[in-house]
Amino acid sequence: MEVTLPRYFVRRAASWAQPHSTMIVIDPTIQVRFGRAVRRRTLAAFVTEAAKAAGLEGEVSVLLTSDQHIRTLNREFRRKDRPTDVLSFPAAESLNGHRHLAGDIAISVETAAKQAEEYNHPLPTELQILLLHGLLHLGGYDHQTDTGRMAREEAALRRRFGLTQGLIERSTKPAREKARRSRKP
Repeated sequence: MEVTLPRYFVRRAASWAQPHSTMIVIDPTIQVRFGRAVRRRTLAAFVTEAAKAAGLEGEVSVLLTSDQHIRTLNREFRRKDRPTDVLSFPAAESLNGHRHLAGDIAISVETAAKQAEEYNHPLPTELQILLLHGLLHLGGYDHQTDTGRMAREEAALRRRFGLTQGLIERSTKPAREKARRSRKP
């Protein structure tokens, strides 16, 4: 007996076969406030290319949200009661050895906008820097424990995509001071 699946399941199964499927969810208040600076299609294309370049397999979901919402997520999952720029939630390995889901990334667009201003580049550039950082975490990198491995990979991928200083690199004091000096007339 042949079973015909509903169209939803057929489309979903086809997307699982693709190595890099991306879903971008934008909080409505963020969409209203930041408008064209937050383009779903452009960001999804970047995530697909960056995930491929990083060797990441599986679907990535991205939430673009507010400081208030990311603070709640940060408090719930990291026990840190403050907003942050990016959070990554890697998916668990599947039972059959195939990862249909790479994981989820949440970004505070409000924090990203402040950082974009601080480092003197457009908001879409900052979102790409944060997405790249989040993708590397989904791929198993951890800059707090890997003795520079993630920093080197992030730097190589930033060069490939033409992005300025990444989160790891600019978290050093000299990088922050240089950014501040470059903004002054």
